[in-house]
Amino acid sequence: MKIVDERDSQTYAIIGAAMEIHRQLGHGFLEAVYQEAAVIEFPLKQIPFEREVNLPVKYKNTALPIHYRADFICFSEIIVEFKALSRLSSVEEAQLLNYLKATGLQRGLLINFGTSSLQYKRLVWGYKDQ
Repeated sequence: MKIVDERDSQTYAIIGAAMEIHRQLGHGFLEAVYQEAAVIEFPLKQIPFEREVNLPVKYKNTALPIHYRADFICFSEIIVEFKALSRLSSVEEAQLLNYLKATGLQRGLLINFGTSSLQYKRLVWGYKDQ
């Protein structure tokens, strides 16, 4: 039997909320529609979140005058990116990994509503087993 730790329960809750959104709306909408649905669904699933969070980018410890913008940061530590594409590629994964690197956060979820079945990927950056 696998024991689910606190970090897993957080990502499972986010994925569960995304599954409910996909079940209700299906595929074919723009990404913004799914984001608006998440603003309703996340509180129903007791998922704390911030939306469209500016993420600073540093070069040699100097903040650059440009920011990334994450769709959501949930539980103050998981970057969540929504997509509505016919398929995910390494480009979307690289984008999320860059967000993780820029923030120092370790966990991210890439969620794609653009296919008939919901797609999601968990990505981890800089994880150290303790």
